[in-house]
Amino acid sequence: MMTEVNVPANSSHWVCDAIRKIEADFQRSADTHLIKLDLPYFPEIDIYLKDESTHPTGSLKHRLARSLFLYALCNGWIKEDTTIIESSSGSTAISEAYFARLLGLRFIAVVPRTTAKKKIEQIQFYGGEAHFVDRSDEIYAESRRLAQELNGHYMDQFTYAERATDWRSNNNIANSIFSQMKYERYPVPNWIVMSPGTGGTSATIGRFIRYRCQHTQLMAVDPENSVFHDFYKTGDQSLTLDRGGKIEGIGRPRVEPSFIPGVIDRMETIKDVDSVGTVHWLENILGRKAGASTGTNLYGALMLAEEMQSRGEKGSIVTLLCDSGERYLDTYFNEEWVNTNIGDIAPTLEYLKKLG
Repeated sequence: MMTEVNVPANSSHWVCDAIRKIEADFQRSADTHLIKLDLPYFPEIDIYLKDESTHPTGSLKHRLARSLFLYALCNGWIKEDTTIIESSSGSTAISEAYFARLLGLRFIAVVPRTTAKKKIEQIQFYGGEAHFVDRSDEIYAESRRLAQELNGHYMDQFTYAERATDWRSNNNIANSIFSQMKYERYPVPNWIVMSPGTGGTSATIGRFIRYRCQHTQLMAVDPENSVFHDFYKTGDQSLTLDRGGKIEGIGRPRVEPSFIPGVIDRMETIKDVDSVGTVHWLENILGRKAGASTGTNLYGALMLAEEMQSRGEKGSIVTLLCDSGERYLDTYFNEEWVNTNIGDIAPTLEYLKKLG
């Protein structure tokens, strides 16, 4: 007679099954598109958007969430009954809620109260819970407190983002960009432009460029009310701000452990009016909305294109479309909210008209 064996909750059997589920989900997902913008103003400079909004959870953070779960599972931090806690401005939390549901785990997102309503609804759609704090700099301590209180695991994207993703492998975003560019007019980008939130993606791209000995340069673009650019210039890790920025998903009020300035060749701060104005302009080109972090990225890419053209240079620039603008109908695409919180975007729109 065969005896039924009860597998304990902390057994490697459950972990192996959890990893299998995540890898199966990855195999069912296609790569994201690389969109070439048609901008006659730049006849010898091609600009591309890597469209990360097409992931199952609608943003670049889907890649990060998958890597963070695999990293935590392989480190033995997540068990069958572990509650997952994350500090987030929304998009990472949405993606982590997706993977937590896939594994049958409770998920709590610690988010600023100002987080877009649509993001909260999506966290809840995937079975997650939203735990609000009044200020963006309060998310860290509150996440640690909840993890201790519930005997859960604080995922801590801001610490582990740069190490959870294998920047040498063939399934990261940098490798995808270079593979998709292979048959383009200028196949090796002159620049890749990235706005850091945790710093994990910029670390992955910058390391990959160096590892593969590419001639591409990496420019990081920071929104207003973020310390990353000042840290890049000064090296002062103690920099903090008493408030967060208005461009969700990027920029931070403190220097995050995953932000690696040494892999970045250049950094610029983009004004919030330019970030938001750019996504309104982009809507007329793509026929759909993108989040304001995409505007930060693209405005930086357009700055570089102007500089290259003035020097008579030819080449290509790649940047990221981070998420859909449908998440921000009550903010970046609400005229009253923009006027109150961002300012007059008309001058930016007027400037961008000449480009296409």
